[in-house]
Amino acid sequence: MAVEPQILGRAVKAVQYRQHRALDSRLASVGSTLAQWDALRAIGRTPGASARALAAATFQSEQAFGTLAGRLVAQGLVDRRPGHGRRIEHHLTAEGERVLNAGHEVADSVLRQCFGQLTEPERETLLRLLLKIEGPRPEGRAG
Repeated sequence: MAVEPQILGRAVKAVQYRQHRALDSRLASVGSTLAQWDALRAIGRTPGASARALAAATFQSEQAFGTLAGRLVAQGLVDRRPGHGRRIEHHLTAEGERVLNAGHEVADSVLRQCFGQLTEPERETLLRLLLKIEGPRPEGRAG
């Protein structure tokens, strides 16, 4: 049976939408949103990264990431420091680390529920197929 690409694309989007709604809803319990937690996660993975690199890692425009980072600074979750030239480096504060770690617990719980219907071999296959579709990661994009 041939699967229409639009049907497949919509199914991927539907699963992503459901996952994002669940994550956003549950992350509120630790004082975060999905976008904020994703930014904290990217900064935690690459301390000192530029806004450009972090925007790419979080699938945002530089302008959108800059606005988000400004809110994280105002909340005391992120510290911005001068880097080389005009570059501004991003680092987590102690409170940012706390929110990030609390968010990891929430995300693990939500994602276990989202993927709980799949066996381990099915999850491995799904990951392999998604990575195949994604292709090589562009330079400067962290996972």
